[in-house]
Amino acid sequence: MKTKNIVSYTLAALLVGGGLIAGLAGCASEGCGDKCHKHGDLAAQAKVSRADAEAAAQAKVPGGTIKDGELEKEHGKLIWSFDITTSDSKDITEVAVCAMSGKVMSVDKESPADQAKEAAEDAAKAKKEKGEEKD
Repeated sequence: MKTKNIVSYTLAALLVGGGLIAGLAGCASEGCGDKCHKHGDLAAQAKVSRADAEAAAQAKVPGGTIKDGELEKEHGKLIWSFDITTSDSKDITEVAVCAMSGKVMSVDKESPADQAKEAAEDAAKAKKEKGEEKD
């Protein structure tokens, strides 16, 4: 009986402890690699689930398909950011949803050129962060 209680308490502590398991599960599906602990920390802070944020984002782009999504801090606010495509355009609609309230904060169109520029900036930032971690 004591062993069963110890195992139960340990599992409960792991599940509640900072949302780490949920964060790691999200990382595995999104392939964020070394950022898992950071993602887990953000996931523990979010009050709105990814599924609820996706629903709010898709309501702003009827008929759209979410191609990418992430939880991030932007301008000091925790947001869910989704890239949504539509069959009638090569542009991406980026929808930001507040991870605390679930309200849509912004809806922006990005051309393929804008997307390439953002991808290059993200790659440079990731390379810089990786270099700093080695120090």
